[in-house]
Amino acid sequence: MNDRKRISYNEVRRVTNLIELSNVSLKRNGNWILKEISWNIQKDQHWVLYGLNGAGKTALLDMLCAYYFPTEGYVSVLGKVFGRDYLAEKLRQKIGLVSSRLQQKLYPSDTAYQIVLSGAFASIGLYESPTDEMRQKAIGLLEELQCLSYADRIYETLSQGERQRILIARALMADPELLILDEPTTGLDFLAREQLLQALETIHLRTNAPTFLYVTHHVEEILPIFSHTLLLKKGQVFDSGLTSEMITTEKLSQLFECDVNVTWKNERASIRKRLVNR
Repeated sequence: MNDRKRISYNEVRRVTNLIELSNVSLKRNGNWILKEISWNIQKDQHWVLYGLNGAGKTALLDMLCAYYFPTEGYVSVLGKVFGRDYLAEKLRQKIGLVSSRLQQKLYPSDTAYQIVLSGAFASIGLYESPTDEMRQKAIGLLEELQCLSYADRIYETLSQGERQRILIARALMADPELLILDEPTTGLDFLAREQLLQALETIHLRTNAPTFLYVTHHVEEILPIFSHTLLLKKGQVFDSGLTSEMITTEKLSQLFECDVNVTWKNERASIRKRLVNR
């Protein structure tokens, strides 16, 4: 009877938690990259993964996408338990990924429209014939993200902001349960950054919107839609919880080990290093 109760509880827990990590550590080339990470993401939550360069954000993302398996600990992503359930390609098809590393793998001679269509197959390049339904869906996403005017342009001729919106449209083609945005505003000017963030707010309003995981080291990019934040430092969880409780002067001064000042205006944060009076 006790075993049945435990199994039933675990099944319910996996449905509730899109991502569950328990005491997860990762060793690469003899070095611990991640150490004792515990983190749960529920379906109705949108998270920010925040930390300085070198904090371990990329390694953690690679693990969530099943490119790495943990050296120690328990990992479940979208109900699939690492080391037990079939993963890799099938899991990645349920995860939308927007990253500069993905951008570098794409064929620059493909048109924006072709790149969006390739998202239906989770492929680099378009090798299969899209259905009429896929084509209409791609056109709809291009229109929704205000990309339709350059749908037939070659990808390498687009601005960085235009490329990022194309990647978001591509990621949405497969109706992912989880949308990972890995520092998507890198290289964007102020206006392009705000246009991209506005596009995310639009996607968030969809009835079938995916759960967002937004990776950044700029608090200015944290939108009100991101209810929770995980602070990562040197491969370990520094703290996690409600964004309003994580992005504060006290908490980030502790994280950075220097005095900073965090201010909030119109539900957006900004951060400055405190000047020391002499």
